[in-house]
Amino acid sequence: MRHVPSSDTIHAGVLSFEDALLPTAADYDRGRWLYVPDHYSEYRYILGTRGEHPLICIGINPSTAAPDRLDNTLKSAQRIALNNGYDSFIMFNVYAQRATLPDDMEKVLNPVLHRENMKAFTWVLEGIQGPPHLWAAWGAIIEKRDYLPGCVRDMIAIGRRFGACWFTAGARSKAGHPHHPLYLKSDSPLDSFTDLDVYLDSLRQKGMIPDDENV
Repeated sequence: MRHVPSSDTIHAGVLSFEDALLPTAADYDRGRWLYVPDHYSEYRYILGTRGEHPLICIGINPSTAAPDRLDNTLKSAQRIALNNGYDSFIMFNVYAQRATLPDDMEKVLNPVLHRENMKAFTWVLEGIQGPPHLWAAWGAIIEKRDYLPGCVRDMIAIGRRFGACWFTAGARSKAGHPHHPLYLKSDSPLDSFTDLDVYLDSLRQKGMIPDDENV
């Protein structure tokens, strides 16, 4: 199944993160799954399993996945998390609009959707005991929209507030972008993303993040 956005999210409207947390008549196990909003919509803030030691995988944007209906990307992310010693995984995204093909993403940032997505990200990190483990997994798709690198910059800034540890999995691209989870082997190890600042500087040098915006 493919998800094609019905319209730009600024026209479709989005729930605030606080309102999206409110339960509705969901048909999944809330004791096992974390899903916000808890129904299928044009955007998704959070999808993952509940546990004490989660790996937070950060892709570009959601597709069709939902509780008990994971797509291939999330199945791969879950397998890699479990094989690296985590008891759960949480899929997060640089931008929250659902679109199976990145070319279908809206061309202009919806600042409301981004703001609420960052609230969701902060909420997830607040609930983790110890430094959060964040898996950078957005791939070269980050170049698809001008606003995506700025969203990554904001997530890195939030992660630093919580002392986050960053990782990648698989070979990085020639441009230095972290590998996307799809097609990675289940036993792929996580590598420390120690040159995160170098990566951000490279995005600035390419004009993808303005020089006057610092993390």
